[in-house]
Formats: sequence, structure tokens, C-alpha cells
Amino acid sequence: MLTISDNAMEAVADIPDGATVLIGGFGPAGQPVELIEALVQSGTSGLTVVNNNAGNGEVGLAALIGAGRVRKIICSFPRQHDSHHFDAKYRAGQIELELVPQGNLAERIRTAGAGIGAFFTPTGYGTPLAEGKEVREIDGRHYVLEYPIRADYALIKAYRGDEAGNLVYRKTARNFGPVMATAARTTIAQVHELVPLGGIDPEVVVTPGVYVSRLVLVPREAAPEPEEGQ
Repeated sequence: MLTISDNAMEAVADIPDGATVLIGGFGPAGQPVELIEALVQSGTSGLTVVNNNAGNGEVGLAALIGAGRVRKIICSFPRQHDSHHFDAKYRAGQIELELVPQGNLAERIRTAGAGIGAFFTPTGYGTPLAEGKEVREIDGRHYVLEYPIRADYALIKAYRGDEAGNLVYRKTARNFGPVMATAARTTIAQVHELVPLGGIDPEVVVTPGVYVSRLVLVPREAAPEPEEGQ
């Protein structure tokens, strides 16, 4: 049953220590910062986080890592010029990293939502990323077997939602949100706008409400027109 509120702390309050959490975003674009900040304040720790990156600057995922709440991160781009919280934790042996090529990351999440048991991909073959994994030759090409990434929770950001939980995104902020919403037992989405049922054209719905458990309204202050991907 869908719950709707404007309280991010309440929305994440039941995420337990040791949970696996999918967090949307491509860098800052589409990152559910308010939900992540609420998770930091909640004190939950020992998390396994799945994200494209390993945090930027001082807010959102970077703050969660900096607070020592992340035990393991599964991502594609752990190091950027402002990923200093991850860098420090990794060098100190305080966080585990599973590096996954970006296409494989998206497909592993998608297959979890689609109910697919595993898939073969050529990406990573012949590299350390394929060590210990099953390899098969198909039509003269070598493939590596990869398994789905399923999660207890997904934290995602959408631009608009309706009272049934249907979501639409804004431009590049769409990135990982749609596949992550399908791959977790509980999906929590923050939105900038909440409209009545019927306020979103069914033809443009990206994430159907059946995948969404909780909506958190985070209105924009004075609501200027969003920049690309926000």
C-alpha cells in the first residue's frame, strides 16, 4: 500500500542496519539527496549501497560514506575529483568496493526487476573483473555470467508523482531510477510535485505506481525552472 508524506525521516526510519540499498543518480543528477540525508540522520549503518558513483562533495551519498555508514559499495565510477570521502575510507580499509562496468550494473539491476536468473555479457571478459566467474563461448565470442542485484530498499528521485505512485522524471535525472524501482522490495521515491490521480498522462508514465511503496514530497523552494537533469 502506497504511503505519501513530506517527512523523509519517517520514510527511511525502518531501513535496518546491514540493508542493501539501491540509490539512484548519475553523480548529482537524479540523486535523492533529501532521502539520503535522512538516512544519515537515522544512524543506520553497515549498509551495502548500489550506485553509479561513490559520492560527490559533501552531500547525499558522499555524506553517508563520510559518516561511516556504508560497509560496501557496488558501483562503476568510485573515483572522481571530489570523491574524497570514498577515497579516505577505501585507503583506510573501512569500505569494500565491488567494481562493476556501467552497462553490467544497469543490466544486473534490470534483470533483478525482470525476474531473470542471470545473463551472459562480453563486458569484462579477460580482465580481473571476470575472475572466479563462469565463462562461456557463444558463436565464437566469450561471455561472462553475471547475476542480478536485488535490494531491500531503493531510494530514487523523480520530478512528478501522482497519488497512485506513478512517476515521471526530468531529462537526465531519469538515469537509474526506473530500473532500481523494480529491483527492491521497498521503493521510496522523492518527488518535487505531487498531482492527483489522472494528473499524469498514462502514456508518459515511466515508473508505474505498482513498484513504488512510499512517496515523499520535497517541493522546490520558490521553484525556479530546474536545470538539465535535476
